[in-house]
Amino acid sequence: MEKQFMLILLLILSVSIFGQKSGVLNSKEKAITEQYKNEYKKKNYKKFAGKITVKDNLVMFDDKIIYYDKSDNQTKILLQEGIIYPQLLTDYQMDKFLTDTTDKIQRKFFKLQKDPRASFDVSNMTINDTHYLSFLSSDPKVKVFNLICKDGRSPGTTTYLIELTNKNAAIGTSVEDFIRNSKLTFILKNH
Repeated sequence: MEKQFMLILLLILSVSIFGQKSGVLNSKEKAITEQYKNEYKKKNYKKFAGKITVKDNLVMFDDKIIYYDKSDNQTKILLQEGIIYPQLLTDYQMDKFLTDTTDKIQRKFFKLQKDPRASFDVSNMTINDTHYLSFLSSDPKVKVFNLICKDGRSPGTTTYLIELTNKNAAIGTSVEDFIRNSKLTFILKNH
């Protein structure tokens, strides 16, 4: 009788643990998942090596600024830890343009510019929201986040998917502690 009780208890616990991820994805989540899978290329990005200054609702990276909502602790940690910074996003956008552009004339014109990075320069951008996308990874050492950004130079918002890897994380690690001890391993400008 005791064995049967333990077996039933084990079954109930395993169903509740493994059943948590079985929720049906909505169409937006399916699209994000598909894009993530199709464009995934793991890479180790370096943290910001310059001076980081946190003031009120902005973080300065040398002379570049990113604004954020003070109540968004995840964004604050990403910025103050130097995981996300303007120069990283500038380089990402420039590299993406060069690899995605098939127009040879555009590429030549781009390379002839005195400062080609200037067209992609990210500063005075605002990160409006950062949230963890639990449906993209079940590994406790890997978490994917969605960053919703507003750049004053372009209308609308830009969304980035970022993957963080923390080799020391476990199932019970808080999101904030996970971010503090993580490395950026993937970034993708979401369509």
